[in-house]
Amino acid sequence: MAANRLIECVPNFSEGRDMHIIQQITDEIKTVEGVQLLNVDPGKATNRTVVTFVGEPGQVIEAAFRAIKKAGEVIDMSKHSGEHPRMGATDVCPLIPISGISMEEVVKYALQLAKRVGEELSIPVYCYEEAAQKPDRKNLATIRAGEYEGLAKKLEDLNWQPDFGKAVFNPKSGATVIGARDFLVAYNINLNTTSTRRANSIAFDLRENGRILREGDPVTGKVILDENGEPKRQPGVLKSVKAIGWYIEEYGIAQVSMNLTNIEITPLHVAFDEAVKSATSRGIRVTGSELVGLVPKKVLTDAGKYFLEKQERSVGVSESELIHIAVKSLGLDELAPFNPRERVIEYLLEDPAQKALVSKDLEAFADATASESPAPGGGSIAAYVGALGASLGAMVGNLSSHKPGWDDRWAYFSEWAAKGQALKEELLFLVDEDTRAFNAIIDAVRMPKATDDEKKSRSEAMKQATKYAIEVPFRVMETAWKSFEVLEEMTAHGNPNSVSDAGVGVLCAKTAVFGAYLNVMINCMGLKDPDFVNDMQSRANAMLENAVKKEQEIMDAVKAKIGI
Repeated sequence: MAANRLIECVPNFSEGRDMHIIQQITDEIKTVEGVQLLNVDPGKATNRTVVTFVGEPGQVIEAAFRAIKKAGEVIDMSKHSGEHPRMGATDVCPLIPISGISMEEVVKYALQLAKRVGEELSIPVYCYEEAAQKPDRKNLATIRAGEYEGLAKKLEDLNWQPDFGKAVFNPKSGATVIGARDFLVAYNINLNTTSTRRANSIAFDLRENGRILREGDPVTGKVILDENGEPKRQPGVLKSVKAIGWYIEEYGIAQVSMNLTNIEITPLHVAFDEAVKSATSRGIRVTGSELVGLVPKKVLTDAGKYFLEKQERSVGVSESELIHIAVKSLGLDELAPFNPRERVIEYLLEDPAQKALVSKDLEAFADATASESPAPGGGSIAAYVGALGASLGAMVGNLSSHKPGWDDRWAYFSEWAAKGQALKEELLFLVDEDTRAFNAIIDAVRMPKATDDEKKSRSEAMKQATKYAIEVPFRVMETAWKSFEVLEEMTAHGNPNSVSDAGVGVLCAKTAVFGAYLNVMINCMGLKDPDFVNDMQSRANAMLENAVKKEQEIMDAVKAKIGI
């Protein structure tokens, strides 16, 4: 979906067992044009479904309102039971900035939604996190204290009047919490125990809020108070983490259920390892873990790198391999199959057209190139050849990091392999980007030119499209040029058995630079902007000259090592 301003909405509905009810709610979301439903994650034991959708702000607010309205119609909270804390049919509905929008703007949209729900649906609404209207309502757990069963009494308390809607108990819908927050990861750790008490002990070790201190027995002892009469606490080891323990009858195990509210402060893999430490100290084993809803790709790639580094293995592997290592290391597939394509937000937001070429198999790519269509052409091929060269540099780095007798150098080669992988990814992106740049010129050519204004618009579009068609192959030149550094290092210090692979990579890199150079020059011919053309041609000529020299230097070293 092409949208400049994107927000994500992750409502939690108090129904996780009846798929007919869940579908009625998600069908309402689908009725709003422009909104993309990304994930529906029901839980039987919690009797709760986490739904994720994205879109432009106005569309998301409308979809959220329709879903909250439908949930109020089809869910009866007076009959609800489940392991997860809850207070309403739509228990919580956070809005999260994704791209092109600030948190301050998202707060305004959250308040618009809260006002509409309170006034039009007669559901009491509390606002939390960045949208909190009172400091003591920032924390969701504080608002939800007492849950649905204590809501009627809560609404009678003058300190707990809703932010929107009337302070009237709605037995069918309960109350809803709406807010704006950063991305939150809902994450459960699986334990080989059925004890909720022991799961809670681990949760208290981990969560930032820690545990209340007591005299004598840590469970039944008298609470120790501070000078203000508040319970003293022993903080947990993980910042920006909330956690509780529970028993999940569906799985027959206890879990530590965590919310990671800032994955930069406490990444997923750190939370997992700390849970392992705490569980082990109690004679309990972590058997795996479970993600609820979606996660940013970085969560899993960072975890993959973390576990590879612990094994003293190279992190310079593909994105898919990093994610595979993360899934297996965290045991994300213990309770159910885990498909990253269905759980990583970036993958769900991908436009298939963005990878129309690189997603093809080799035969189909060659067929597309050999067809009568002018694109893909030399520019895309240059980028792809460059990607192969960078890949060979990464390969030599990875092979060198595992070479027997070189164990003390694995981190050095891992770093170079990772550089090669990054260059490969950029060049693969440019394979399709070159074709998109060419198509932009075709689109400009086809623009109407009957009037003076149309001629002016068409001319400007042609100019900008041609400039971009020059800039893209120049980026190919720059990126392929950078791969020489990796290939030169691997030629000099990498596994000697792979020096010929480094040599082939060098030839690919030079071909990419030279091929992209030809595309820069031919596209410059059609642009009437002397200053831009002269600058790009001058830089391209200099880079080509340097690439030719560098290729010769490295190939001389390759030949010397091979003995030819």
